[in-house]
Amino acid sequence: QLQLVESGGGLVQPGGSLRLSCAASGSPLPNYAIGWFRQAPGKEREGVSCISSSGESTNYADSVKGRFTISRDNAKNTVYLQMNNLKPEDTGVYYCAATFTYSRTYYSLMWGMYNYWGQGTQVTVSS
Repeated sequence: QLQLVESGGGLVQPGGSLRLSCAASGSPLPNYAIGWFRQAPGKEREGVSCISSSGESTNYADSVKGRFTISRDNAKNTVYLQMNNLKPEDTGVYYCAATFTYSRTYYSLMWGMYNYWGQGTQVTVSS
């Protein structure tokens, strides 16, 4: 059974940076596409970024393009989300999620496509 644990959240001023990590255990990470999602109070969960199992393909929500970068180190069973130039509207609980796939290039920003979820890490952007 795949287990995911997020870390790296915190309080940061607007314009600052954070790097989130998603550490996997229980199953080889190269078998899974990974997505990052976030949920702000009173709002629906939204897809932020996703990466294929091989790392060859990535996608981003329009709101974070040019500011966030997703990457993965399959040897370390970890996926990262580098977040730069953070804005107050980036505030929320960030979750990583995984879906098993035989495809090297499959990815999705739709949260319903993912089977495994971490517990989330809080990101607060405020002055």
